[in-house]
Amino acid sequence: MLLGLNQNIEYRGELYHIQTEDGGRKNPVITTLVFKDGTIVASRRTGYADILKFERLDSVVKELMREQHRALIKALLSGELDERLKPVEAAAGKREKPAFQKEESIDDIILEHLSLDDK
Repeated sequence: MLLGLNQNIEYRGELYHIQTEDGGRKNPVITTLVFKDGTIVASRRTGYADILKFERLDSVVKELMREQHRALIKALLSGELDERLKPVEAAAGKREKPAFQKEESIDDIILEHLSLDDK
């Protein structure tokens, strides 16, 4: 499992967090999430089970992670994600911020997001 990539990007006066993680050999999936105020607004997953036997697997996966991370940043900055951002922005305007927020692991966040995709 490789170290992830994390980056804060300002877009149209709002701050977004882009996070890319490697699931490792037991879960060969690269997951990139775009967060706005703690809510996942976009995601991209790429499996790599088909290349697990490559000699230089770590360097190949690292490059795949970088490419996917950059692709979601580009999608955000080009306006490609704007339709996905509207419901999050509207909901943020309606709800109050809680006095405290429960800390969740990235695994919990990803599992919650994946369960929403199934609905």
